Amino acid sequence: MTNQTVTVRKRKYAVDLFWQPVSSRGGGRSGAHRLAHEIDGRYSLYIEYNQMIGLAMRKSGARRGMASAAAEVVEAMSEHSTFLAAFEINGGFYIVAVRNGIILQDKFYDSESAARNEYSALAEMPDWAAFIAPSAWGMPRAVEYKLEDVITGHSHATLRSISLYGSLIVSVGLIVLFVGTMLWIFSDPIVQTVSPRSEIGKVDSELAAEYKRQVEQKNKQLDAEYNIEKKLPPEPIVLPYEILPDMMGRADVCYRAIGFLMQQIPGWIQTRVKCDETHATAQIRRSFGTLGDFYTVASDLMPGAYVQELSDDLVSVRVKLPDVDIVPSQDERDADTIVRDVTTLFQGINTSAEIHAVTDTVTNGVDTENFDIVEIAASSKMVPMQFMQIFADFGGVYLTACDWNYSNRTWNYEVIIYAK
Repeated sequence: MTNQTVTVRKRKYAVDLFWQPVSSRGGGRSGAHRLAHEIDGRYSLYIEYNQMIGLAMRKSGARRGMASAAAEVVEAMSEHSTFLAAFEINGGFYIVAVRNGIILQDKFYDSESAARNEYSALAEMPDWAAFIAPSAWGMPRAVEYKLEDVITGHSHATLRSISLYGSLIVSVGLIVLFVGTMLWIFSDPIVQTVSPRSEIGKVDSELAAEYKRQVEQKNKQLDAEYNIEKKLPPEPIVLPYEILPDMMGRADVCYRAIGFLMQQIPGWIQTRVKCDETHATAQIRRSFGTLGDFYTVASDLMPGAYVQELSDDLVSVRVKLPDVDIVPSQDERDADTIVRDVTTLFQGINTSAEIHAVTDTVTNGVDTENFDIVEIAASSKMVPMQFMQIFADFGGVYLTACDWNYSNRTWNYEVIIYAK
């Protein structure tokens, strides 16, 4: 069985935990107990960290009170919510992969080849914000760090026992101590001189009843803690128009991201670039250049971008969009009126567009909400900020996507309007 510990500065840290994201109400010992029962009954320890539960086995070397190496690495890399890291430690290699604050990989490898293969496979996933790897691996954009320089030893996230019996034993022990103390007090000779002996039997009965009451109360508390999730109401439904990004801010972000990706690289031709809800992605085709030339120039022009080689002659370059201010908004008109008014506007500027109304649905698993939207698709020579000015008199407007076609110098837009 794999050892679930690494040693850093003579202190052992738990690794190779089974990590699972949980809701704010799905954690705690009861959540860990439930998860361990579903996954593998051999898991006997758990750790809570950043809306996650990590499970560990005592048989693999993990111990109660031991800190998690992955949690400490996440804290040290707090400036990046998404990163892939490999460290050489204890004669092996330790890999930590984190996506949007969620730990995906937390594993120690004895074999360098196995660790390197796993790292390479994970590196193919898009949008890593940072890479850490031994310099000998020659991984693109990766820097080398020592685990002892990353881990601080100050994390408060430590392993605890999943079993509920530990808490119950402590409670029963305290009650027994209380009963013993009371019996000692009432058996004291001084008390006996002022208390009739006939009352001793009565006192013992009261103590026994109190002991029974406290044990029953503790059992009810444990039962309530274990079953608390069943009694919670569902999360309230959040309608999309309550969390809309600012219309012009969204247009500006897309325009800037597309301009960032469409920079000239000698020997390579930009074909098109698209801005969706979270990323901007460009496709760039080779004419006479080489991949080496591309990486040399692109690393200076587009720092932080993720490059994926689709073929020897075609690459994809992606960047994450920055956040935009949220402005709750909904148009006061019904869907049919919006369709008519938008059609009139596009006819006025002599531009064709596909415009139709649909009904969408959101649910929280219990309740369901329906709402009407108007979908608009159009092509234009106008840049995003100019195009979105068409909808200045509408509420609930969202630019879902826009792309720039390099060959015909045309912008393609997809917009929706949330109707009343």
